[in-house]
Parts: sequence; C-alpha cells; structure tokens
Amino acid sequence: MRTFSIYTLGCKVNQYEGQQIREFLERLGLHAAEPPLKPDLVVVNTCCVTHTASAKSRQYIRRAQKQSPEALIVVCGCLPTVHIGELRIPAQNVQVVRDRSGLAVRLSHLVCDKAAAPVSRNTQSCPNIPIKAKNGFKIKHKNELDDNVTELPPLTSFKGQTRAFLKIQDGCDGYCSYCIVPRTRPFVHSKPTDAVLREAQTLVESGHKEIVITGVFLGAYGQESVRRRNWPDQRNDGLADLLDKVAQIPDLARIRLSSLEPGDVTPRLLEALCANRNIMPHLHLSLQSGSDAVLKKMGRQYGIDEFRQKVELIKSRLDRPAITTDIIVGFPGETDADFERTVALAGDVGFARMHVFTFSPRPGTPAARSSNMVDSKIIRARAHLLHDLGAELGREYRRQFLGETAEILIENDNGRVCGWSERYFRVNIEKSAKKPRKNDLVRARLIDNCESGMIGASEV
Repeated sequence: MRTFSIYTLGCKVNQYEGQQIREFLERLGLHAAEPPLKPDLVVVNTCCVTHTASAKSRQYIRRAQKQSPEALIVVCGCLPTVHIGELRIPAQNVQVVRDRSGLAVRLSHLVCDKAAAPVSRNTQSCPNIPIKAKNGFKIKHKNELDDNVTELPPLTSFKGQTRAFLKIQDGCDGYCSYCIVPRTRPFVHSKPTDAVLREAQTLVESGHKEIVITGVFLGAYGQESVRRRNWPDQRNDGLADLLDKVAQIPDLARIRLSSLEPGDVTPRLLEALCANRNIMPHLHLSLQSGSDAVLKKMGRQYGIDEFRQKVELIKSRLDRPAITTDIIVGFPGETDADFERTVALAGDVGFARMHVFTFSPRPGTPAARSSNMVDSKIIRARAHLLHDLGAELGREYRRQFLGETAEILIENDNGRVCGWSERYFRVNIEKSAKKPRKNDLVRARLIDNCESGMIGASEV
C-alpha cells in the first residue's frame, strides 16, 4: 500500500480530523494519490448532522468504490458512530470504523497488513521498513510507530488551505431536541493549554497566518459538560484565558473563532478580543430561531432577550463587528408568527452573513418524533425568504466600509485574486501593480460592493 486519498464532509471539527488522518497516513509512509494515479486506500470521513450530509457521505463511498475498485475503503467520522439506518453500503472492500478513538490503531493495522502478505492483525506483523520523515517527524520504522500509536497526531500543517483550523474542544452533552451530535460525540473534553499552544506555534511555523479556533461547543473549553448549570458559578473564562495566550504566539497574524452561543459572550471574552488586535472582530453567534417558543422546544440554553443583549454588548465593545449566524427554518411547530419573529430579529441585528438550514429530522431525536411537522412547501418558501434577506443584510453591512482600507488574506490567485477581510467578507482584488499571491496579507481600498462581496484595489 503506497497511496491514499481522503474525502471529508461536514464541520470544521471534521475538517481538522481529516487533516489529522492525512498526516498520520503520511507518517505511515503513504503518499497522497495524484490523478490519474489510483489510490490504494480511500478514507471517507463522514458527517450525519443532516439527512443530506448522510446522503453525501454514502455518495462519496460509492464513488470511491466505482473509481477505485481495487482500493481499500475506510469509512469513519460521525455516520458510523450511530445506528440510524443511513449507512447502507455494500461491504466489498469497505472497512467501517465505528469507534472514533480506535481509528489510528485501525489505520495502522490496515496499512501494515497491506504492506506485507500474508499477515495477521497483530501490529508486530508490520515489516521493519524505514519511513521517510515528513513534516518534521523522525520515525525510523513502522514498528516504532505502530507499537506506540493510540491517537491521531496534532497537526503540523493544514494542507490546501491558507487558514488552519485548530480543534481545542470536542463533545457535547447538551441534547438539543433536533441534534444528533451528542450521540456522535458524547464525550466532552478539551485539549490542554500547552498542547494548543504547541500546535498553534507549529501551524504558524509551517506558514499559516490565520488560525480558526474550533470545537463542537467552543464556549465549554475546559469544562466537562456544555450545560452551564453544571459549571462552577455558571461561568467559564477558559476560552478567553486561552485566547490571551494564543494571541502572543509570534507571527500569528490572525485568530478567528468558530461558532459560539450567546452565553459564551462574556465581558471577559470581549476583554480578550479588545486586548489582542490579532483576534478578528468577527463572532459567529448561533441563533437558530428568533422565537422564544421555538428555542424552548429546541432545548437551547438562551432566549431572545439574552441574544439581543449579547449583540448589543458586542457592538458596544468592538468596532463594527461582523456578527454571523445559523438559522434553522421549519422546526416542528414553527408558526408564521414564529418565523416573522426570526425575520424581525435578523433585521434588527443586521447579520453580516446568515447560514440558513432547513429542518432535518435526525433519527432518535425528540424533534424527529414530533407530530407537528411544517409543510415542505412552507419550509422552502421561508428558507428562500431568509436567503434573500441574508444577502440584503450582508450588502448593507459591507456598505459602511466603502472607501476604507482593509487587510485581506489572499486565498485564491488563479484567475481573479480574492481573499477574506478581517470581518470575514470576501474581497476581489483589482487594479494591483503587483499581483498578490496565495497566503499573502495585503491592504486594499474597498471601492465597490457587489452580490458576493466587495471589490478592492490593492495598495501594494
């Protein structure tokens, strides 16, 4: 076995783990397959947070079976961890890993067994073959790795992206009534501070100028539960304390946070953002619904009054912050009045970006058993309206920056040069005397506001 390919679906946590799998396979001596070369091993890192995500996961598996019929296919991630009847794949050449904690050992066994035949399932069957060092790892033999491996390694680079995701927290025991994640990731735990700092430093040294701090429930960093009532004093400054330390890493130009809940936005967190200029003025604050009645049915840990208060607190401390959000349309029992409250709240907040999801019943969750489902035509109409509203609000938010200068992290230099501003809107670069390259940080004067973002003239 010499080559591999990886398909990863889903959230930033899944994307991070997909990169961990890549680095682990490289440590085992494999190389990413470049077309037209067929991979010997295909890893499908699945998602099942929605019915569509499960369907796409199955599509990736079938595509791998069709395009690489001789390859061994390893199916891992969230979908195999739950028995919901959505993993219906012919078993030919497929290995399903249901225990996420055992993935590293399983991959090690499979790669070593394929490297020498006949073999047993014992790691000692792996041949004593030298491995070429990659990404700074010094491993002399496969046996040396296999005898000690228990988990996937921390990242040294986030291949293919300028922005590196760094997972600091995993697991959820919140059990929102619509969400399957507590079944796929039930163990709430956090990465030790020293480990986070070492990994962040390594990512910066590999060339990443922006790190996105991510987790399943980011605000629970350092806690053993995501339920605030279980926290000492019902508060948690762990994330803010960590950010203060990460922000001191030399040459780390940008830190961005992934999804937060209103309760995570504390004066201490905003103090960390204000004190460290390399933490971006962008907070993704999950809303899900603008109706207290719907939020209560969802089992969320906040109400609309708290959401509004936290938005006002953010705006009082940060300069024109970008506040982005997630909204679920068509939750069981959502009335026209509930939906109108969502529309009104979105307009009042002035979200810079809205991610709109239609309700997806997840087997085994209370919401999936509801007898009060919303008609699919109504859901589509509401989703269409919110998409249009989100586009309008985004344009309105960006308009205030016309004529100003923003710092852009270039992500694409093929054809049109574009990247992301500090406040997470896309900027297409025009009128540049010197063409910026991918991963450059450039300053650009914002000269136009369009459907997909803004147009900037580089000051290089």
